[in-house]
Amino acid sequence: MQCEKCGQEMETLACQACGETVLKLGPFCYLCGCSLSSGKTEAPDSSAPEGDEDDFSNRILCSDGACIGVVNEQGVCKVCGKPYTPES
Repeated sequence: MQCEKCGQEMETLACQACGETVLKLGPFCYLCGCSLSSGKTEAPDSSAPEGDEDDFSNRILCSDGACIGVVNEQGVCKVCGKPYTPES
């Protein structure tokens, strides 16, 4: 896939957990949150009761000001893969 701004070829790969072809933007799939590099196919915890995914009061936003992701249970952003660092 080519970048629409610079025309450079961007690396893509298939996520082993969700099966979608995604851009390799970080160590985690930005669609399902699973690790792309380690081969782990652990899906995010689906044991939460129905409707909890809409509870915005419990989510932690990525500490990177340029990212719109949410921090998962392992303490890393689901979009960019950066570890959460609380503000000082």
